[in-house]
Amino acid sequence: MTVSTYSQSACAADQWYTGSLVSPSGPLSKQGMFLLEPYMYYSVPSGMIGPHNNNVPMSSPRQQSVTSFTIYRYALTDYLSIQTTPAISYRWKHGDTTSSGLKIGDVPVDLMWRYLTADPKRFIPTLNLITGVSFPTGDYSHLGRSQDGVGSGVYTYRATLTEQSTYTMPNNHELRLRLWATFRRALNSAHLRDVTSYGTTRGFRGHGQPGMYGEAGFSLEYGITQRWVFAIDVARDWANGTRLKGHYASGLKVDELSSGSGDWQVAPALEYNWTPNYGVIAGVSVYYAGHNTSRIVSPQFAFNALY
Repeated sequence: MTVSTYSQSACAADQWYTGSLVSPSGPLSKQGMFLLEPYMYYSVPSGMIGPHNNNVPMSSPRQQSVTSFTIYRYALTDYLSIQTTPAISYRWKHGDTTSSGLKIGDVPVDLMWRYLTADPKRFIPTLNLITGVSFPTGDYSHLGRSQDGVGSGVYTYRATLTEQSTYTMPNNHELRLRLWATFRRALNSAHLRDVTSYGTTRGFRGHGQPGMYGEAGFSLEYGITQRWVFAIDVARDWANGTRLKGHYASGLKVDELSSGSGDWQVAPALEYNWTPNYGVIAGVSVYYAGHNTSRIVSPQFAFNALY
């Protein structure tokens, strides 16, 4: 989520946005601009979803976490920006372990290119391409506690296509639409030892590699007033299975590919913007359907500042 400086109608210039909870946005509109967006969310599973969208009893304590990440975005040109979003989290399970402290995850760095700018008269939307790499900075192997596993141990290629358009509704209320699709692919395998983020335990030696994964969705933001905006996202996440290969000290060999997973989420939120460049958003993301995944409720909050 981030503020956008492009709109699809002339009247949309009077509407202020922060950005929806889930949808990615594009590059900034003027060279030298800088975006800062601290973001925090609490994630708690409310159940498990089986392979056929069926309810499955949870066999272990619920994995809960509090995560804070900040979007840093700088406009290299009027059409090209660079962005990074480092995240810090704390994880725990009731009656089980916690992480040993605040843990930083893998850090992505992306280039964002706006290759088509909106033309309201011709009903042409803004189109963006975002591409980059996530660096394996998070702990993932030879862990002291299982909750410390916040990284993948691999370099991951990232690509995203986004569309944005804004339309004037009756009584001069603005409606902004975003569409997006993301794709992620690991570029190497992770060397694993003992307790890892791949679910292995003490005595393991081997390799692991996450499967391809991504997301597609749309968001709507409706201007109630110039300052107040109602936003909602609907998104579909998907992930192929993870490859794990190695052996334990006992001699047990492991060579497996886990099942793929997927989920649907909806994220209603309310935005308040006291200037065109400063705003806040608060809402909740609910993962309500899918397969081989958790049902999750995740309250979220963010502050947006554009300089």
